Amino acid sequence: MKAVRVTCLGLAMAGTLLGAGAARAADVGASPTLSRIKEAGTISIGHRTSSIPFSYYDSNQKVIGYSQDICDKIIAEVRKQTAVASLQVRMIPVTAQNRISLVQNGTVDLECGVTTNLKARQQQVAFSTTFFVAGTRLLVKKGSPVQDFHDLSGKAVVTNAGTTSERILRKLNDEKKANITIQSAKDYGESFLILQSGRVAAFMMDDVLLSGARTMAPNPGEWTVVGTPQSFEAYGFMMRKDDPGFKKLVDGVITGLMNSGEIKVMYDKWFNKPVPPKNINFEFPISAMVKKAYEQPNDEAFE
Repeated sequence: MKAVRVTCLGLAMAGTLLGAGAARAADVGASPTLSRIKEAGTISIGHRTSSIPFSYYDSNQKVIGYSQDICDKIIAEVRKQTAVASLQVRMIPVTAQNRISLVQNGTVDLECGVTTNLKARQQQVAFSTTFFVAGTRLLVKKGSPVQDFHDLSGKAVVTNAGTTSERILRKLNDEKKANITIQSAKDYGESFLILQSGRVAAFMMDDVLLSGARTMAPNPGEWTVVGTPQSFEAYGFMMRKDDPGFKKLVDGVITGLMNSGEIKVMYDKWFNKPVPPKNINFEFPISAMVKKAYEQPNDEAFE
């Protein structure tokens, strides 16, 4: 097959067109979410406040990140499909504890954060096409005796409340009798502060989010991510169940970005180049699992 050279501008245009093409098949009138957005002239987006580099505040309190860049593409398509040129975007901060309920009760139309697609959660909400895959590991101080999960026995560990990591730690205690003291924090910033204080030996969370947390330290080089992944997390955007029209629009935009290759440009921007607030490069090469997710778009949970 003859190779085809495509410019970045071409990729961006192709991604927008592919996403829009898929979204046009949806009937705005048949989608409760799109109908409500059209009538109100407002879309409500759930975001995180410190999930670097996915969804977080910059120095001007504007929400930025990899998740938000993808979300902005979806918002643009919603604006086009609803024909509301002056569509207002209401940004609503969410946490691991309240994100699902805020989607269910209609406060949030689309949650653009770092939520793992789980079969249990699919009973409560719908998930978009997977846009990232992470592994759950540990953040520790360099030189720590904790290098893997078996080293946690009898030690204290912090993680974010309401996350997959919290559930895994409790399961380790139940099945392995590990006697781990589990501290639950409200978000990534608080968890890392607890780790830095010396009150715990490790911070368990998705590897990419741990890499983001360490960038906030006075000396990021003092911290390192270790351990064998205990699970793999497929990230998707959450929306209300039983609205296939809205899901089709969301999935169409994300799949369009993947098919065109534009999402790889977005990935490079946030994971292989300096990012705010400290202009630190994550140096987080794209993994085989993320590549597969881009090449074979799907919305399947890993468990």
